Amino acid sequence: MFPGDPAQHVRSLDVSPIEAACELCAVPGGSVLWQSADCRVVRVDDPHYPGFCRVIWNAHVREMTDLPPAERQQLLTVVFAVEEVVRRLFAPDKINLASFGNVVPHLHWHIIPRWRDDRHFPEPVWGQVHRDDAGGRPLVADEEVAGALAAALAKVNR
Repeated sequence: MFPGDPAQHVRSLDVSPIEAACELCAVPGGSVLWQSADCRVVRVDDPHYPGFCRVIWNAHVREMTDLPPAERQQLLTVVFAVEEVVRRLFAPDKINLASFGNVVPHLHWHIIPRWRDDRHFPEPVWGQVHRDDAGGRPLVADEEVAGALAAALAKVNR
């Protein structure tokens, strides 16, 4: 008999030690708005940047070039669809796209709506705060964003 949660022991047999230690392998990474067999779109809970989403590759991969060309294209198709939906629903002044992986070395993209009067503008959202948040950002429910993503991504392989 295993001590603690037996399901945890079963899960640990299915993943490598690297995957077990990877935050994005272990948890969804936010509210899941859309998912396919290959990737998922999650909304980041950040009140200063409503509409901030991540596109996360489901398999533990570190770099874009670790994917075959067709999968790279598929991932970018999802990233660009998320950008279009965020632009339409949140009307930001700018969109930042970022794929770092320095902190969590698992392939994922940040889609970040930016406003000229946001806390960090024009610096990255992870930089020094320059001002109080001006607020007044559009509030869009997860369900509305999920519906718009489902429509935009209807042709992507599930």
